[in-house]
Amino acid sequence: MRSILRFIVLAWLGTGAAHASFNIFATVPEWGALAQELGGDKVRVYTATSPLQDPHHVQAKPSLIARARTADLVVATGAELEVGWLPLVLQQAGNDKVQPGAPGYFEATAYVPLLGKPTRLDRAEGDVHPQGDPHIQGDPRNIARVAEALAQRLAQLDPGNVAYYRSRYQDFAARWSAAIAKWQQEAAPLHGTAVVVQHKGFTYLEAWLGLKEVAALEPKPGMEPTTSHLAEVLATLQREPAKMVLVAAYQSDQASQWLAQRTKIHVVKLPFTVGGTDAAKDLFSFYEDTVQRLLKGAA
Repeated sequence: MRSILRFIVLAWLGTGAAHASFNIFATVPEWGALAQELGGDKVRVYTATSPLQDPHHVQAKPSLIARARTADLVVATGAELEVGWLPLVLQQAGNDKVQPGAPGYFEATAYVPLLGKPTRLDRAEGDVHPQGDPHIQGDPRNIARVAEALAQRLAQLDPGNVAYYRSRYQDFAARWSAAIAKWQQEAAPLHGTAVVVQHKGFTYLEAWLGLKEVAALEPKPGMEPTTSHLAEVLATLQREPAKMVLVAAYQSDQASQWLAQRTKIHVVKLPFTVGGTDAAKDLFSFYEDTVQRLLKGAA
């Protein structure tokens, strides 16, 4: 009987070891998707926010704290995107491995040249990010930069799987480079297209595809559109027409629809991150869907 029990215990332990995973806590869907691409079956990825959730405003719920407590690596955007909730989650988690400054804490914006740095730091100007615009996922070339650094960090923290992570990264990098070339060719007709944005969260997308932002519906970043400001935008568009107004999937498009009714321009709801639309199921389809939606809106 004892030998049978011993066999069962050893078998259970062996199964557990075979399925042991490196735990990754990703703050937003794009980094969760990238971590899965690079980590494959060697990692277990938990994404703290949903694609239809404003990543600026998240509650530090006990479930997030519990996940951070068992994480081997935290992958965050940085540049103060998660400043309202992630520091509290990490503090409450008490996991020394993933505190800022530790090898288990990774910020994607540290590896990307940031755009949109404010000339004046004043909270009266709305949701100001002193280091620059944190929404770097708008440009797939930034994903390539982050992927290289993240693969290196995985290899550093999980040295037993260095060869595996290197192989995964090389395969991803090749496919990603080819995909970017394809998207840029498809999106070539968009260069110079005038757009309105609901929230100033498309800085990198605009830079990548050569879109021209002529107005924003939010009077200041993070502030709800006012009647007087919408009237100003309407006047601006009479002087400088735009083709479409861009809205992130997690935002209400009420103000955009108001503008569209008066200007006859298209409202284009973009996924903004992986999972933001039904078609944006992974990193590759996220950008494919974004480009196709823009082309349709500009037609």
